[in-house]
Amino acid sequence: MAWKTLDDMDFAGKVALVRVDLNVPVEDGRVSDATRIERILPTIRHITGAGGMVVLLAHFGRPKGRHVEEMTLAQVRPALEQALGQSVGFAEDCIGAPAKRAVAAMEPGEVVLLENTRFHAGEEKNDAELAAGLAALGDVYVNDAFSAAHRAHASTEGIAHLLPACAGRLMEAELRALESALGAPERPVAAVVGGAKVSTKLDLLGNLMTRVDHLIIGGGMANTFLAAKGLGVGTSLAEHDMADTARRIMDEAEGAGCTIHLPVDVVIAREFAAGAESETVPADSCPEDAMILDGGPETVQAVEGVFETCRTLIWNGPLGAFEIAPFDAATNAAAQAAARLTRAGQLVSVAGGGDTVAALGRAGVADQFSYVSTAGGAFLEWMEGKTLPGVAVLRGE
Repeated sequence: MAWKTLDDMDFAGKVALVRVDLNVPVEDGRVSDATRIERILPTIRHITGAGGMVVLLAHFGRPKGRHVEEMTLAQVRPALEQALGQSVGFAEDCIGAPAKRAVAAMEPGEVVLLENTRFHAGEEKNDAELAAGLAALGDVYVNDAFSAAHRAHASTEGIAHLLPACAGRLMEAELRALESALGAPERPVAAVVGGAKVSTKLDLLGNLMTRVDHLIIGGGMANTFLAAKGLGVGTSLAEHDMADTARRIMDEAEGAGCTIHLPVDVVIAREFAAGAESETVPADSCPEDAMILDGGPETVQAVEGVFETCRTLIWNGPLGAFEIAPFDAATNAAAQAAARLTRAGQLVSVAGGGDTVAALGRAGVADQFSYVSTAGGAFLEWMEGKTLPGVAVLRGE
């Protein structure tokens, strides 16, 4: 890949401006899930271990260019200190006198967190003056926030033009995982695409059908495709106005040599509720007063069969209404099958997207895939084949 990593940079005695994702869940002023903090530790420790000083740049929430006290990064600082095992300085602004004072007082090995970059309207506008103000604080720029790389903001794109720039460990791992899944994958390649609506994943489906050998469609999306094939889906969540689009996708996939897999049997119920009475029927036998909420055992068996023939798997979205048992059965079983093949070295498995991470967590296999991205929108845009500004600039584009 044509981007530099931490190993290509000299940090001794230098200030590294490190863009990270600290958009963590906070409850009652305390961080309730430190996963994103834990993921940036390798980058911070590499730089401090090499004699550098780390200045963290991050956003929190959507303050829309105003100082919103509930969105201060000061509330993240204690969790950051606990994870790092050292004190972390804090500046009440990300540019200007407060930031300059905090950075000027640093010694090698120290870490400073700057206030929310989105307190400045110029952040989301990729304002050149704000980017220059940030760049003036350091010697090297490190982007370790792939989750924000799909936005051309001052702290993700503008600043990278002004300093020697590289990818942090998390960014590097994410890019290598995605390259192995879509850039130069070991074939055959399968993709699982689930979720509620076809309309929100048209770009994703359009890109994947030209890149993968098998496209497994689940969740509410599958109902739209079943309806487009003339099958009754009862009261199921389905976009009937997308029938022509679904048929076009199936035709284009066939022309591209991509096999689309839809449920062959389904789990139905009259209501979507915990403990609701359910039954399994063939995919073409959903009663008019019932809704499809999951794939059935034959569908799971077929999906597992596809996995067995493949060397690479991309996963985005659940196969059913996984939030409530028993409608999580297909997602759980398929995820566990993918994890088993990954552990056996037969499959490279890369997954991402909000619901996907939650579903794999419920299935107990989130740590058994080759890579699970927490990047959300950036992961999706990469899968859609779009250029991510924060990545492109690291390549010198």
